[in-house]
Amino acid sequence: MAGTRAPGGARAGTRRPPRALDVTTRALDERFGTTGFARKALRKAFPDQWTFLLGEIAMYSFVIILLTGVYLTLFFKPSMHEVVYNGSYTKLKGVEMSEAYASALKISFDVRGGLLVRQIHHWSTLIFMGAILVHMLRNFFSGAFRKPRELNWLIGIAMFMLVMLNGLFGYSLPDDLLSGTGLRILEGVLASIPLVGSYAVMFLFGGEYPGTDIIPRLYVIHVLLIPGILAALIPLHAVVLTWRQTHTQFPGKGSSNTTVRGYPFFPVFIAKTTAFFLWVLGVTTLLAAFFQINPIWLFGPYDPGAISSGSQPDWYMGWLEGALRVMPSWEINVWGHTVAMSVVVPALVVPGLLFTGLAVYPFLERWVTGDSQIHHLLDRPRDVPARTGIGVGGVVFYGGLWLAGGNDVLSDKFDVPLFWTTWFFRFLIVLGPVLAYAVTYRLCVGLQRRDLGLAHHGLETGIVRQSPDGGFSEVERPLPDEAIAAITDPRPAPAADLDVPPPVDDVESPRGRTARGRVRAALNRRFRADLAVVPERAPAEADGERPAIEEEAASR
Repeated sequence: MAGTRAPGGARAGTRRPPRALDVTTRALDERFGTTGFARKALRKAFPDQWTFLLGEIAMYSFVIILLTGVYLTLFFKPSMHEVVYNGSYTKLKGVEMSEAYASALKISFDVRGGLLVRQIHHWSTLIFMGAILVHMLRNFFSGAFRKPRELNWLIGIAMFMLVMLNGLFGYSLPDDLLSGTGLRILEGVLASIPLVGSYAVMFLFGGEYPGTDIIPRLYVIHVLLIPGILAALIPLHAVVLTWRQTHTQFPGKGSSNTTVRGYPFFPVFIAKTTAFFLWVLGVTTLLAAFFQINPIWLFGPYDPGAISSGSQPDWYMGWLEGALRVMPSWEINVWGHTVAMSVVVPALVVPGLLFTGLAVYPFLERWVTGDSQIHHLLDRPRDVPARTGIGVGGVVFYGGLWLAGGNDVLSDKFDVPLFWTTWFFRFLIVLGPVLAYAVTYRLCVGLQRRDLGLAHHGLETGIVRQSPDGGFSEVERPLPDEAIAAITDPRPAPAADLDVPPPVDDVESPRGRTARGRVRAALNRRFRADLAVVPERAPAEADGERPAIEEEAASR
Protein backbone atom coordinates (compact mmCIF):
# COMPACT_ATOMS: atom_id res chain seq x y z
CA MET A 1 0.00 0.00 0.00
CA ALA A 2 1.48 3.33 -0.99
CA GLY A 3 2.08 5.82 1.78
CA THR A 4 0.47 9.23 1.77
CA ARG A 5 2.31 12.42 2.53
CA ALA A 6 1.17 15.11 4.87
CA PRO A 7 1.60 18.78 4.00
CA GLY A 8 5.26 19.71 3.99
CA GLY A 9 6.40 16.41 2.48
CA ALA A 10 6.36 14.24 5.63
CA ARG A 11 4.55 10.91 5.54
CA ALA A 12 1.22 10.76 7.34
CA GLY A 13 1.53 9.19 10.76
CA THR A 14 5.24 9.99 11.15
CA ARG A 15 6.71 12.62 13.43
CA ARG A 16 9.64 14.83 12.59
CA PRO A 17 12.49 14.81 15.14
CA PRO A 18 12.71 17.77 17.52
CA ARG A 19 14.06 20.87 15.85
CA ALA A 20 17.08 21.11 18.17
CA LEU A 21 18.10 17.51 17.40
CA ASP A 22 17.51 17.99 13.68
CA VAL A 23 19.62 21.17 13.57
CA THR A 24 22.43 19.57 15.60
CA THR A 25 22.48 16.47 13.39
CA ARG A 26 22.59 18.58 10.23
CA ALA A 27 25.37 20.79 11.64
CA LEU A 28 27.54 17.79 12.57
CA ASP A 29 26.93 16.14 9.21
CA GLU A 30 27.91 19.28 7.28
CA ARG A 31 31.19 19.55 9.19
CA PHE A 32 32.22 15.94 9.85
CA GLY A 33 30.09 13.79 7.55
CA THR A 34 28.70 11.92 10.53
CA THR A 35 25.50 10.74 8.85
CA GLY A 36 27.27 8.76 6.15
CA PHE A 37 29.73 7.30 8.64
CA ALA A 38 26.97 6.34 11.07
CA ARG A 39 24.89 4.74 8.31
CA LYS A 40 27.88 2.68 7.19
CA ALA A 41 28.93 1.84 10.74
CA LEU A 42 25.52 0.55 11.74
CA ARG A 43 25.62 -1.91 8.81
CA LYS A 44 29.16 -3.14 9.46
CA ALA A 45 29.23 -6.94 9.76
CA PHE A 46 30.79 -8.57 12.82
CA PRO A 47 31.67 -12.29 12.49
CA ASP A 48 30.05 -14.45 15.16
CA GLN A 49 33.06 -16.43 16.38
CA TRP A 50 33.88 -17.05 20.05
CA THR A 51 37.56 -16.06 19.79
CA PHE A 52 36.54 -12.45 19.12
CA LEU A 53 35.28 -12.33 22.70
CA LEU A 54 38.88 -12.35 23.98
CA GLY A 55 39.51 -8.82 22.81
CA GLU A 56 36.18 -7.68 24.21
CA ILE A 57 37.04 -9.16 27.62
CA ALA A 58 40.24 -7.09 27.62
CA MET A 59 38.44 -3.90 26.59
CA TYR A 60 35.68 -4.27 29.17
CA SER A 61 38.16 -5.15 31.91
CA PHE A 62 39.98 -1.91 31.12
CA VAL A 63 36.70 -0.01 31.56
CA ILE A 64 36.17 -1.68 34.95
CA ILE A 65 39.75 -0.83 35.95
CA LEU A 66 39.15 2.83 35.12
CA LEU A 67 35.86 3.01 37.02
CA THR A 68 37.16 1.31 40.16
CA GLY A 69 40.45 3.21 39.94
CA VAL A 70 38.63 6.54 40.02
CA TYR A 71 36.81 5.42 43.18
CA LEU A 72 40.05 4.33 44.88
CA THR A 73 41.84 7.60 44.11
CA LEU A 74 39.26 9.44 46.24
CA PHE A 75 40.59 7.74 49.39
CA PHE A 76 44.18 6.71 48.68
CA LYS A 77 46.99 8.99 49.88
CA PRO A 78 50.21 8.49 47.88
CA SER A 79 52.56 9.62 50.61
CA MET A 80 55.48 7.95 52.38
CA HIS A 81 55.12 10.20 55.40
CA GLU A 82 55.32 8.12 58.59
CA VAL A 83 52.14 7.89 60.68
CA VAL A 84 50.94 5.71 63.57
CA TYR A 85 48.04 3.49 62.57
CA ASN A 86 44.88 3.83 64.66
CA GLY A 87 42.26 2.27 62.38
CA SER A 88 39.86 -0.65 62.60
CA TYR A 89 42.40 -3.43 62.09
CA THR A 90 43.44 -4.04 65.69
CA LYS A 91 46.49 -6.20 64.97
CA LEU A 92 48.33 -3.22 63.47
CA LYS A 93 47.20 -0.54 65.92
CA GLY A 94 50.08 1.55 67.18
CA VAL A 95 52.41 0.39 64.35
CA GLU A 96 54.36 3.02 62.44
CA MET A 97 53.73 2.89 58.71
CA SER A 98 53.60 5.06 55.64
CA GLU A 99 50.51 7.14 54.97
CA ALA A 100 50.04 5.17 51.73
CA TYR A 101 49.77 1.88 53.62
CA ALA A 102 47.50 3.41 56.28
CA SER A 103 45.13 4.77 53.61
CA ALA A 104 45.08 1.37 51.86
CA LEU A 105 44.06 -0.21 55.18
CA LYS A 106 41.41 2.48 55.61
CA ILE A 107 40.00 1.67 52.16
CA SER A 108 39.89 -2.02 53.09
CA PHE A 109 38.26 -1.72 56.54
CA ASP A 110 36.71 1.72 57.02
CA VAL A 111 35.39 2.85 53.61
CA ARG A 112 31.99 1.44 52.70
CA GLY A 113 32.52 -1.01 49.85
CA GLY A 114 36.22 -0.17 49.76
CA LEU A 115 37.52 -3.72 50.05
CA LEU A 116 35.14 -4.95 47.35
CA VAL A 117 36.19 -2.18 44.97
CA ARG A 118 39.88 -2.85 45.74
CA GLN A 119 39.47 -6.50 44.90
CA ILE A 120 37.42 -5.76 41.77
CA HIS A 121 40.23 -3.46 40.64
CA HIS A 122 42.85 -6.13 41.27
CA TRP A 123 40.89 -9.00 39.72
CA SER A 124 40.00 -6.96 36.64
CA THR A 125 43.70 -6.18 36.15
CA LEU A 126 44.55 -9.89 36.21
CA ILE A 127 41.70 -10.66 33.80
CA PHE A 128 42.80 -7.76 31.57
CA MET A 129 46.33 -9.14 31.35
CA GLY A 130 45.12 -12.69 30.77
CA ALA A 131 42.71 -11.61 28.02
CA ILE A 132 45.43 -9.60 26.26
CA LEU A 133 47.83 -12.55 26.39
CA VAL A 134 45.32 -15.10 25.08
CA HIS A 135 44.11 -12.60 22.45
CA MET A 136 47.70 -12.18 21.23
CA LEU A 137 48.14 -15.96 21.07
CA ARG A 138 44.94 -16.26 19.05
CA ASN A 139 46.18 -13.63 16.61
CA PHE A 140 49.59 -15.29 16.32
CA PHE A 141 48.39 -18.85 15.73
CA SER A 142 45.73 -17.75 13.23
CA GLY A 143 48.01 -15.38 11.30
CA ALA A 144 45.89 -12.30 12.10
CA PHE A 145 49.06 -10.19 12.29
CA ARG A 146 49.62 -10.34 8.52
CA LYS A 147 49.07 -7.53 6.05
CA PRO A 148 47.26 -5.15 6.56
CA ARG A 149 47.23 -5.60 10.37
CA GLU A 150 50.91 -5.26 11.25
CA LEU A 151 50.31 -1.91 12.98
CA ASN A 152 47.51 -3.39 15.09
CA TRP A 153 49.86 -6.20 16.15
CA LEU A 154 52.54 -3.71 17.21
CA ILE A 155 50.00 -1.65 19.15
CA GLY A 156 48.84 -4.80 20.94
CA ILE A 157 52.40 -5.63 22.02
CA ALA A 158 52.94 -2.06 23.23
CA MET A 159 49.72 -2.26 25.27
CA PHE A 160 50.77 -5.59 26.78
CA MET A 161 54.07 -4.08 27.93
CA LEU A 162 52.40 -0.94 29.30
CA VAL A 163 49.74 -2.89 31.21
CA MET A 164 52.35 -5.22 32.69
CA LEU A 165 54.43 -2.24 33.83
CA ASN A 166 51.38 -0.42 35.18
CA GLY A 167 50.32 -3.52 37.07
CA LEU A 168 53.73 -3.66 38.75
CA PHE A 169 53.41 -0.01 39.76
CA GLY A 170 49.82 -0.51 40.89
CA TYR A 171 50.45 -3.30 43.38
CA SER A 172 53.51 -1.41 44.63
CA LEU A 173 51.43 1.58 45.75
CA PRO A 174 50.08 0.19 49.08
CA ASP A 175 53.68 0.04 50.42
CA ASP A 176 53.14 -3.29 52.19
CA LEU A 177 55.88 -5.87 52.68
CA LEU A 178 55.10 -7.78 49.47
CA SER A 179 54.99 -4.71 47.23
CA GLY A 180 58.11 -3.31 48.86
CA THR A 181 59.93 -6.55 48.04
CA GLY A 182 58.94 -6.08 44.40
CA LEU A 183 60.26 -2.50 44.47
CA ARG A 184 63.51 -3.77 45.93
CA ILE A 185 63.87 -6.13 42.95
CA LEU A 186 63.09 -3.23 40.59
CA GLU A 187 65.80 -1.16 42.25
CA GLY A 188 68.29 -4.00 41.85
CA VAL A 189 67.41 -4.40 38.17
CA LEU A 190 67.89 -0.69 37.50
CA ALA A 191 71.16 -0.61 39.42
CA SER A 192 72.53 -3.52 37.36
CA ILE A 193 72.26 -1.61 34.08
CA PRO A 194 75.82 -0.88 32.95
CA LEU A 195 76.98 2.77 33.14
CA VAL A 196 73.56 4.36 33.74
CA GLY A 197 72.15 2.08 36.45
CA SER A 198 72.94 4.26 39.46
CA TYR A 199 71.62 7.35 37.66
CA ALA A 200 68.37 5.52 36.81
CA VAL A 201 67.89 4.54 40.47
CA MET A 202 68.44 8.12 41.63
CA PHE A 203 66.08 9.45 38.96
CA LEU A 204 63.24 7.05 39.81
CA PHE A 205 63.56 6.89 43.59
CA GLY A 206 64.70 10.47 44.11
CA GLY A 207 67.71 9.38 46.15
CA GLU A 208 68.94 6.29 47.95
CA TYR A 209 66.52 3.37 48.15
CA PRO A 210 63.76 3.45 49.34
CA GLY A 211 63.64 7.23 49.68
CA THR A 212 60.44 9.22 50.15
CA ASP A 213 59.45 10.00 46.55
CA ILE A 214 58.88 6.61 44.95
CA ILE A 215 55.21 6.12 45.94
CA PRO A 216 54.07 9.60 44.76
CA ARG A 217 55.96 9.14 41.49
CA LEU A 218 54.52 5.68 40.87
CA TYR A 219 51.08 7.06 41.67
CA VAL A 220 51.32 9.71 38.96
CA ILE A 221 52.56 7.15 36.43
CA HIS A 222 49.91 4.62 37.46
CA VAL A 223 46.84 6.83 37.42
CA LEU A 224 47.74 9.43 34.77
CA LEU A 225 50.59 8.65 32.39
CA ILE A 226 50.10 4.99 31.42
CA PRO A 227 46.25 5.03 31.58
CA GLY A 228 46.30 8.11 29.35
CA ILE A 229 48.47 6.30 26.79
CA LEU A 230 46.24 3.22 26.98
CA ALA A 231 43.12 5.35 26.61
CA ALA A 232 44.55 6.53 23.29
CA LEU A 233 45.89 3.16 22.09
CA ILE A 234 42.86 1.00 22.92
CA PRO A 235 40.36 2.94 20.75
CA LEU A 236 42.96 3.06 17.97
CA HIS A 237 43.55 -0.68 18.25
CA ALA A 238 39.98 -1.87 18.84
CA VAL A 239 37.85 0.68 17.00
CA VAL A 240 39.63 2.94 14.51
CA LEU A 241 41.86 0.38 12.74
CA THR A 242 39.33 -2.43 13.15
CA TRP A 243 36.61 -0.24 11.65
CA ARG A 244 38.82 0.82 8.78
CA GLN A 245 39.86 -2.74 7.96
CA THR A 246 37.74 -5.75 7.11
CA HIS A 247 37.17 -8.12 10.01
CA THR A 248 39.11 -11.35 9.98
CA GLN A 249 37.28 -14.66 9.95
CA PHE A 250 38.11 -18.33 9.92
CA PRO A 251 37.67 -20.43 6.76
CA GLY A 252 34.50 -22.43 6.28
CA LYS A 253 30.77 -21.86 5.91
CA GLY A 254 31.20 -19.74 2.81
CA SER A 255 33.80 -17.36 4.25
CA SER A 256 36.32 -15.94 1.81
CA ASN A 257 39.09 -13.38 1.66
CA THR A 258 36.78 -10.80 0.09
CA THR A 259 33.54 -11.25 2.01
CA VAL A 260 32.57 -11.05 5.66
CA ARG A 261 29.80 -13.18 7.13
CA GLY A 262 28.35 -11.84 10.35
CA TYR A 263 25.70 -9.80 12.11
CA PRO A 264 25.29 -6.03 11.73
CA PHE A 265 26.71 -3.72 14.37
CA PHE A 266 23.23 -2.44 15.18
CA PRO A 267 21.15 -3.85 16.68
CA VAL A 268 22.57 -7.39 16.96
CA PHE A 269 26.20 -6.80 17.87
CA ILE A 270 25.52 -3.83 20.14
CA ALA A 271 22.98 -5.87 22.11
CA LYS A 272 25.27 -8.90 22.43
CA THR A 273 28.34 -6.88 23.38
CA THR A 274 26.39 -4.91 26.01
CA ALA A 275 25.25 -8.15 27.58
CA PHE A 276 28.80 -9.45 27.42
CA PHE A 277 30.07 -6.36 29.27
CA LEU A 278 27.58 -7.08 32.04
CA TRP A 279 28.81 -10.70 32.15
CA VAL A 280 32.43 -9.56 32.50
CA LEU A 281 31.45 -7.12 35.24
CA GLY A 282 29.39 -9.77 37.01
CA VAL A 283 32.10 -12.44 36.93
CA THR A 284 34.74 -9.97 38.11
CA THR A 285 32.50 -8.85 40.98
CA LEU A 286 31.83 -12.46 42.00
CA LEU A 287 35.56 -13.19 42.04
CA ALA A 288 36.17 -10.09 44.15
CA ALA A 289 33.37 -10.99 46.56
CA PHE A 290 34.25 -14.65 47.18
CA PHE A 291 37.98 -15.03 46.41
CA GLN A 292 40.37 -12.96 48.48
CA ILE A 293 43.32 -11.40 46.70
CA ASN A 294 46.26 -9.32 47.93
CA PRO A 295 45.40 -9.19 51.67
CA ILE A 296 47.83 -6.39 52.47
CA TRP A 297 46.90 -6.38 56.18
CA LEU A 298 48.50 -9.81 56.55
CA PHE A 299 51.82 -8.65 55.09
CA GLY A 300 52.33 -5.62 57.29
CA PRO A 301 54.12 -2.38 56.38
CA TYR A 302 57.27 -2.53 54.30
CA ASP A 303 60.53 -2.95 56.18
CA PRO A 304 63.74 -3.09 54.10
CA GLY A 305 65.22 -5.51 56.65
CA ALA A 306 62.34 -8.02 56.57
CA ILE A 307 61.14 -10.49 53.97
CA SER A 308 58.82 -13.48 54.01
CA SER A 309 59.46 -16.77 52.22
CA GLY A 310 57.13 -17.87 49.46
CA SER A 311 56.40 -14.30 48.34
CA GLN A 312 55.09 -14.29 44.79
CA PRO A 313 54.26 -11.44 42.40
CA ASP A 314 51.09 -11.31 40.32
CA TRP A 315 51.07 -13.99 37.62
CA TYR A 316 52.00 -11.67 34.74
CA MET A 317 55.29 -10.77 36.48
CA GLY A 318 56.02 -14.37 37.46
CA TRP A 319 58.05 -15.12 34.32
CA LEU A 320 60.51 -12.31 35.11
CA GLU A 321 60.77 -13.59 38.68
CA GLY A 322 61.49 -17.06 37.30
CA ALA A 323 64.19 -15.73 34.97
CA LEU A 324 65.93 -14.11 37.95
CA ARG A 325 65.76 -17.35 39.96
CA VAL A 326 67.16 -19.76 37.37
CA MET A 327 69.93 -17.54 36.00
CA PRO A 328 73.38 -18.59 37.29
CA SER A 329 75.30 -16.03 39.33
CA TRP A 330 77.61 -14.92 36.54
CA GLU A 331 79.54 -11.65 36.54
CA ILE A 332 81.75 -9.93 33.97
CA ASN A 333 84.43 -7.38 34.85
CA VAL A 334 85.02 -4.91 32.03
CA TRP A 335 87.25 -1.81 32.33
CA GLY A 336 86.90 -1.71 36.07
CA HIS A 337 83.10 -2.17 35.99
CA THR A 338 81.27 -5.26 37.21
CA VAL A 339 78.31 -6.35 35.08
CA ALA A 340 75.96 -8.64 37.03
CA MET A 341 74.82 -11.02 34.30
CA SER A 342 72.60 -12.78 36.83
CA VAL A 343 70.40 -9.67 36.78
CA VAL A 344 71.06 -8.09 33.39
CA VAL A 345 70.22 -11.23 31.38
CA PRO A 346 66.88 -12.17 33.04
CA ALA A 347 65.65 -8.62 33.60
CA LEU A 348 66.76 -6.96 30.35
CA VAL A 349 67.98 -9.49 27.76
CA VAL A 350 65.17 -12.06 28.13
CA PRO A 351 62.28 -9.54 27.98
CA GLY A 352 64.08 -7.67 25.21
CA LEU A 353 64.40 -10.79 23.09
CA LEU A 354 60.80 -11.86 23.78
CA PHE A 355 59.10 -8.57 22.97
CA THR A 356 61.45 -7.72 20.11
CA GLY A 357 60.82 -11.16 18.64
CA LEU A 358 57.06 -10.66 18.87
CA ALA A 359 57.31 -7.23 17.26
CA VAL A 360 59.46 -8.26 14.29
CA TYR A 361 57.85 -11.66 13.66
CA PRO A 362 55.21 -10.43 11.16
CA PHE A 363 57.91 -8.80 9.06
CA LEU A 364 60.27 -11.76 9.43
CA GLU A 365 57.57 -14.21 8.32
CA ARG A 366 56.71 -12.03 5.34
CA TRP A 367 60.40 -11.97 4.36
CA VAL A 368 60.66 -15.77 4.70
CA THR A 369 57.39 -16.55 2.90
CA GLY A 370 57.49 -13.84 0.25
CA ASP A 371 53.80 -13.31 1.02
CA SER A 372 52.67 -9.76 0.20
CA GLN A 373 48.95 -10.51 -0.15
CA ILE A 374 46.22 -8.95 1.96
CA HIS A 375 44.77 -11.54 4.35
CA HIS A 376 41.30 -11.24 5.79
CA LEU A 377 40.85 -15.02 6.01
CA LEU A 378 42.65 -16.57 8.97
CA ASP A 379 44.69 -19.77 9.05
CA ARG A 380 43.79 -22.75 11.15
CA PRO A 381 46.86 -23.45 13.34
CA ARG A 382 47.20 -27.00 11.97
CA ASP A 383 47.45 -25.66 8.41
CA VAL A 384 50.75 -23.83 9.10
CA PRO A 385 52.84 -26.24 11.23
CA ALA A 386 56.01 -24.12 11.29
CA ARG A 387 54.30 -21.05 12.72
CA THR A 388 52.27 -23.12 15.19
CA GLY A 389 55.40 -24.94 16.36
CA ILE A 390 57.19 -21.63 16.94
CA GLY A 391 54.21 -20.32 18.90
CA VAL A 392 53.96 -23.39 21.14
CA GLY A 393 57.73 -23.25 21.71
CA GLY A 394 57.33 -19.66 22.88
CA VAL A 395 54.46 -20.66 25.17
CA VAL A 396 56.61 -23.40 26.74
CA PHE A 397 59.49 -20.94 27.21
CA TYR A 398 57.18 -18.38 28.87
CA GLY A 399 55.41 -21.03 30.93
CA GLY A 400 58.70 -22.55 32.10
CA LEU A 401 59.92 -19.17 33.34
CA TRP A 402 56.55 -18.57 35.01
CA LEU A 403 56.71 -21.89 36.88
CA ALA A 404 60.32 -21.21 37.84
CA GLY A 405 59.10 -18.09 39.65
CA GLY A 406 57.62 -20.44 42.25
CA ASN A 407 60.51 -22.90 42.49
CA ASP A 408 60.74 -22.40 46.27
CA VAL A 409 57.02 -23.07 46.72
CA LEU A 410 57.22 -26.18 44.51
CA SER A 411 60.26 -27.36 46.43
CA ASP A 412 58.42 -26.96 49.73
CA LYS A 413 55.11 -28.50 48.64
CA PHE A 414 56.64 -31.54 46.91
CA ASP A 415 59.53 -31.96 49.36
CA VAL A 416 62.14 -31.66 46.62
CA PRO A 417 65.50 -29.93 47.09
CA LEU A 418 65.51 -26.37 45.76
CA PHE A 419 68.72 -27.19 43.85
CA TRP A 420 66.83 -29.84 41.83
CA THR A 421 63.92 -27.58 40.91
CA THR A 422 66.31 -24.83 39.81
CA TRP A 423 68.25 -27.12 37.49
CA PHE A 424 65.05 -28.70 36.18
CA PHE A 425 63.76 -25.30 35.05
CA ARG A 426 67.14 -24.40 33.54
CA PHE A 427 66.92 -27.44 31.30
CA LEU A 428 63.22 -26.85 30.64
CA ILE A 429 63.55 -23.31 29.28
CA VAL A 430 66.40 -24.40 26.96
CA LEU A 431 65.23 -27.82 25.73
CA GLY A 432 61.48 -27.45 26.27
CA PRO A 433 60.80 -25.06 23.34
CA VAL A 434 62.75 -27.30 20.93
CA LEU A 435 60.84 -30.41 21.99
CA ALA A 436 57.54 -28.50 21.92
CA TYR A 437 58.22 -27.34 18.35
CA ALA A 438 58.93 -30.90 17.15
CA VAL A 439 55.88 -32.43 18.86
CA THR A 440 53.55 -29.63 17.73
CA TYR A 441 54.79 -29.87 14.16
CA ARG A 442 54.04 -33.59 13.98
CA LEU A 443 50.61 -33.09 15.59
CA CYS A 444 49.73 -30.47 12.97
CA VAL A 445 50.77 -32.79 10.15
CA GLY A 446 48.73 -35.61 11.66
CA LEU A 447 45.65 -33.40 11.92
CA GLN A 448 46.08 -32.35 8.30
CA ARG A 449 46.12 -35.99 7.20
CA ARG A 450 43.00 -36.63 9.23
CA ASP A 451 41.32 -33.69 7.48
CA LEU A 452 42.28 -35.09 4.08
CA GLY A 453 40.78 -38.42 5.07
CA LEU A 454 37.52 -36.71 6.05
CA ALA A 455 37.43 -34.82 2.76
CA HIS A 456 38.21 -37.81 0.52
CA HIS A 457 36.55 -40.68 2.37
CA GLY A 458 34.24 -39.25 5.00
CA LEU A 459 33.60 -40.12 8.62
CA GLU A 460 34.17 -43.61 9.98
CA THR A 461 30.84 -45.20 10.97
CA GLY A 462 32.16 -48.28 12.77
CA ILE A 463 30.10 -50.50 10.44
CA VAL A 464 32.14 -53.29 8.77
CA ARG A 465 30.75 -55.06 5.72
CA GLN A 466 31.88 -58.21 3.94
CA SER A 467 32.05 -58.18 0.17
CA PRO A 468 30.99 -61.18 -1.98
CA ASP A 469 34.64 -62.13 -2.50
CA GLY A 470 35.21 -62.31 1.27
CA GLY A 471 36.92 -58.99 1.85
CA PHE A 472 36.03 -56.66 4.71
CA SER A 473 35.69 -52.88 4.55
CA GLU A 474 34.40 -50.19 6.86
CA VAL A 475 31.47 -48.05 5.75
CA GLU A 476 32.37 -44.35 5.67
CA ARG A 477 29.80 -41.59 5.65
CA PRO A 478 30.74 -38.65 3.39
CA LEU A 479 30.29 -35.30 5.11
CA PRO A 480 28.24 -32.45 3.67
CA ASP A 481 30.06 -29.58 2.01
CA GLU A 482 29.35 -27.20 4.87
CA ALA A 483 30.94 -29.56 7.41
CA ILE A 484 34.24 -29.74 5.51
CA ALA A 485 34.24 -26.21 4.08
CA ALA A 486 37.18 -25.25 6.32
CA ILE A 487 39.18 -28.01 4.60
CA THR A 488 38.04 -27.76 1.00
CA ASP A 489 37.29 -24.06 0.43
CA PRO A 490 39.98 -22.14 -1.49
CA ARG A 491 42.08 -19.61 0.41
CA PRO A 492 45.16 -17.42 -0.20
CA ALA A 493 48.42 -19.31 0.06
CA PRO A 494 50.39 -18.42 3.22
CA ALA A 495 53.74 -18.63 1.41
CA ALA A 496 55.23 -18.28 -2.06
CA ASP A 497 57.94 -20.47 -3.58
CA LEU A 498 61.27 -18.66 -3.10
CA ASP A 499 63.54 -21.63 -3.74
CA VAL A 500 66.77 -20.97 -5.59
CA PRO A 501 66.40 -21.97 -9.28
CA PRO A 502 68.95 -24.45 -10.64
CA PRO A 503 71.93 -23.09 -12.64
CA VAL A 504 71.34 -22.36 -16.32
CA ASP A 505 74.36 -23.02 -18.58
CA ASP A 506 76.52 -23.24 -15.44
CA VAL A 507 75.37 -19.74 -14.44
CA GLU A 508 74.08 -19.57 -10.87
CA SER A 509 70.82 -17.76 -10.16
CA PRO A 510 71.28 -14.30 -8.61
CA ARG A 511 69.00 -15.41 -5.78
CA GLY A 512 71.55 -17.97 -4.61
CA ARG A 513 74.73 -15.94 -4.93
CA THR A 514 74.49 -14.35 -1.49
CA ALA A 515 74.37 -15.97 1.92
CA ARG A 516 71.23 -13.95 2.68
CA GLY A 517 69.47 -15.37 -0.39
CA ARG A 518 70.43 -18.94 0.47
CA VAL A 519 69.28 -18.57 4.07
CA ARG A 520 65.98 -17.10 2.92
CA ALA A 521 65.45 -19.95 0.46
CA ALA A 522 66.23 -22.56 3.14
CA LEU A 523 63.81 -20.98 5.62
CA ASN A 524 61.20 -20.71 2.89
CA ARG A 525 61.50 -24.43 2.10
CA ARG A 526 61.17 -25.26 5.79
CA PHE A 527 58.07 -23.09 6.17
CA ARG A 528 56.39 -24.52 3.06
CA ALA A 529 57.34 -28.13 3.76
CA ASP A 530 54.04 -29.25 5.31
CA LEU A 531 51.56 -26.49 4.59
CA ALA A 532 48.00 -27.75 4.27
CA VAL A 533 46.90 -28.58 0.73
CA VAL A 534 43.32 -27.84 -0.27
CA PRO A 535 42.01 -31.21 -1.53
CA GLU A 536 40.20 -31.52 -4.82
CA ARG A 537 36.53 -32.38 -4.63
CA ALA A 538 35.37 -35.78 -5.75
CA PRO A 539 33.75 -35.83 -9.24
CA ALA A 540 30.34 -36.72 -7.80
CA GLU A 541 30.43 -33.70 -5.50
CA ALA A 542 31.67 -31.38 -8.25
CA ASP A 543 28.68 -32.27 -10.46
CA GLY A 544 26.25 -31.60 -7.67
CA GLU A 545 25.61 -35.31 -7.08
CA ARG A 546 25.97 -37.04 -3.77
CA PRO A 547 26.76 -40.67 -2.97
CA ALA A 548 23.85 -42.82 -1.92
CA ILE A 549 25.07 -43.27 1.63
CA GLU A 550 25.31 -39.49 2.12
CA GLU A 551 21.77 -39.05 0.81
CA GLU A 552 20.68 -41.68 3.27
CA ALA A 553 22.43 -39.90 6.10
CA ALA A 554 20.90 -36.60 5.03
CA SER A 555 17.42 -38.11 4.93
CA ARG A 556 17.85 -39.38 8.46
